[in-house]
Amino acid sequence: MKIAMIGTGYVGLVTGTCFAESGNGVTCLDIDEKKVAGLNQGVIPIYEPGLTELVKRNHAAGRLKFTTDPDAAIPTAKCVFIGVGTPQGDDGRANLSALFGCVETIAPRLAKDAIVVIKSTVPVGTNRKVAARLKELTGRDVDVASNPEFLKEGAAVDDFTKPDRVVVGTLRPEVTEVLHDLYRPFLRTERPFLSMGWESAEMTKYVANCLLATKISFINEMANLCERVGADVNSVRRGIGHDQRIGFSFLFPGVGYGGSCFPKDVRALMRVAEDTGVEPRILAAVDEVNDRQKHVLFEKVKRHLGDDLSGKTVAVWGLAFKPRTDDIREAPALVLIDALLKAGATVQVHDPVAEENVREQYGDKLIYGEHHYDAARGADLLCICTEWNEFRNPDLDFLKHTMNAPVILDGRNLFDPADMAEAGFTYEGIGLSAGG
Repeated sequence: MKIAMIGTGYVGLVTGTCFAESGNGVTCLDIDEKKVAGLNQGVIPIYEPGLTELVKRNHAAGRLKFTTDPDAAIPTAKCVFIGVGTPQGDDGRANLSALFGCVETIAPRLAKDAIVVIKSTVPVGTNRKVAARLKELTGRDVDVASNPEFLKEGAAVDDFTKPDRVVVGTLRPEVTEVLHDLYRPFLRTERPFLSMGWESAEMTKYVANCLLATKISFINEMANLCERVGADVNSVRRGIGHDQRIGFSFLFPGVGYGGSCFPKDVRALMRVAEDTGVEPRILAAVDEVNDRQKHVLFEKVKRHLGDDLSGKTVAVWGLAFKPRTDDIREAPALVLIDALLKAGATVQVHDPVAEENVREQYGDKLIYGEHHYDAARGADLLCICTEWNEFRNPDLDFLKHTMNAPVILDGRNLFDPADMAEAGFTYEGIGLSAGG
């Protein structure tokens, strides 16, 4: 099948590449000339495990192309996927300007039987609006489908090629069948292909993300309560996680969620609810709890070092919002860094892949360690914000002698408090107790 993929971010690049890997001819379209030139030379603009090899292999085979020219991508495509960003606007609503800009671009170039597939996360009603706008621009009914993505950054290739399920929203069974054929190579282990209406597919994406965000905010609030009452959140988490109605996924306490999906999707669905006269009390609480959680580590820092951090050096391990990605959008580490700098601290940081993105934002306000031990050297306190595997088994004796003081505030609960105490560290996690 001939496919056009508009947008070469996480969603567009992964989706287009995986479709090419299954034998389709994919042309990825982007307005960023520098990014497209880099992709044609094998330079991948994002960090995503396994993606570079797939891009290079399919590009070399001629199945995957990159261009800034819509005339080279749209007219021959049976399916035109739109995977551009829908960032949060000032009012919390999703900004759809890029998406509708794509609609204006593709309309005069669409083949008669082309299907426009909305891969971007969009508010309920967007597919219907896109279909109406395409009819205005083309003078005919254009098939539009909703196909929300459920990719986790850091595991996006596996999530696409081995999906839990594929969701599509369509109005005609003929469109459903085309998309089913396209996804068939990834559904060989009897994973479900779920067909529904436009609005149901759009809501499925938001409800999934908001439920996962709710689990994170809930366990974080319970972790903070555990600290107050002397309970240990890891014991509590095990006690509830084995209940099959609850499960363990997304029940790991920490310093809050970030990234490009959960924060904006929770707020966007809140706006949808408000626009329809529904008060989104739970979603508002989820968002509020998450914002507050991002300040927990700094409050712990002040308890150890005082309000004025002038002359103090604080190390931060982990800058990305989660491991296996270089994405720093709404990352809890940045909230901590801003607070530390405002209080006068010298801040030394390390992240295996996100450091350059942070450098672009902070410049020489921070000290960047080539290795995580470099960032800890001379520090009065170490904060851990991202659970990278390379942080999980440090040489504690070396670390203790490298730091000014052996104090670790662990925002991801990587270590056992009793082990850390035995190693001579003052150690605090999120919701942990020494007794278990």
